[in-house]
Amino acid sequence: MYKFIKQYFDTFTSANIYPLISLFIFFIFFVVLLVLVKKMGKERVKELSNIPFEQDELTNTTI
Repeated sequence: MYKFIKQYFDTFTSANIYPLISLFIFFIFFVVLLVLVKKMGKERVKELSNIPFEQDELTNTTI
């Protein structure tokens, strides 16, 4: 199996490297997002979860 992986990576050209780079960017983005959500405080989560229920603004508009 390692022979197959090594052979696959040896055949990379500049056209094949772009999907790999975009996969890494995609993965890193969601890992960072997960870390930020895990570090978020309970008060902030409660505040954000109550935003749809606030009646401070008039949400119904007429056209």
